[in-house]
Amino acid sequence: MKCSFAILLIIPVFSGFAQSGLLKESLKVKSTILIKEMEYSIYLPSDYETSNRRYPVLYLLHGYGDDETGWAQFGEAHLICDRSMQAGESAPMIIVMPDAGVTWYVNNYDGKVKYEDYFIKELIPHIDETYRTRPTKQYRAVAGLSMGGYGTLIMATKHPDLFSSAAPLSAGVFTDE
Repeated sequence: MKCSFAILLIIPVFSGFAQSGLLKESLKVKSTILIKEMEYSIYLPSDYETSNRRYPVLYLLHGYGDDETGWAQFGEAHLICDRSMQAGESAPMIIVMPDAGVTWYVNNYDGKVKYEDYFIKELIPHIDETYRTRPTKQYRAVAGLSMGGYGTLIMATKHPDLFSSAAPLSAGVFTDE
């Protein structure tokens, strides 16, 4: 009798927990453009493993001095997304958080580091080939903070054929002055 009562008390507690998405940190993709392995973290929505659906993708760009783990470690982006998706405030989506070092998400002036080329020609195709994305402009967005905000402006402005939405947050933009 005590065991049955204990089970009745536990069931409501566990049924109140919604399933969380899956965060995978510091995955690697080989870049022939940058001639090295590059890291990225990815958030997969809670139903990714149990469904066959394809998902929109948000590329979430970190700020200066951060890396592919910053949005999860400091911003808790995966937890915010879990709550937002569970509350029906946002659609289930895949979130890609690439490492860009201090490249500002662009090709540098002397052509030695071509981060923008890597992002456009290798990372996005890798994500679309590896995960069940909806690989068209209307289902792809980019957002970032500070240096990542600058990268967001660059990617959205130079590649409007790839992104339907852009959210540069406190973008680090410099003028000639």
